[in-house]
Amino acid sequence: MTEPYITDLAFLSIQDASPEAAELLERTRKNLGSVPTMYAAMANSPGLLATYLDGYRRFRSGSGFTPAEQEVVFLTISRVNSCEYCMAAHSHIGEHFSKTPSHVMAAIRDDEPIPDPKLRALAAFTRSLLDTAGRPSVAEVEAFRSAGYSEPQILEVVLAIAVKTLSNWTNHLFATPVDDTFAASAWVAPQDR
Repeated sequence: MTEPYITDLAFLSIQDASPEAAELLERTRKNLGSVPTMYAAMANSPGLLATYLDGYRRFRSGSGFTPAEQEVVFLTISRVNSCEYCMAAHSHIGEHFSKTPSHVMAAIRDDEPIPDPKLRALAAFTRSLLDTAGRPSVAEVEAFRSAGYSEPQILEVVLAIAVKTLSNWTNHLFATPVDDTFAASAWVAPQDR
């Protein structure tokens, strides 16, 4: 593997960011109590940060997936993309907020089959969309639908992939360090990429 590029752009504070990005960071600080380091990286592109925040909010509020199912989707994408920051963040969120079963998160983190058949089908479909660049087979869609998911939820997984691509790739470019809040859920990407 060749040496990955790491940008020399700074992690921006509310004071250092452009007015548009500063407003988004301030809103985040008010909602979360702090600004995640990943957002400080994204603030270098206000459009990137705004798109991420809007897409993330829309997926969380309108996807029709339970909070645990949302974490399965986000963790599966982040696992495929080898994003250490997002694996830690969504493991923490899954444990403390979304109530995702620990054995389900462990299976995704270790790239093992998920014991729950419905969540396994969701993870498999998410991975198939990634692996096929949005061209799943009829059989893959039928397995997803047979597990109890709807046709519109296919597009919700596409939205999650878009959101996580924004965050995963930003974290790769910045080598974003995991925030202390997520440190107990740290994950190390396999070195085979």
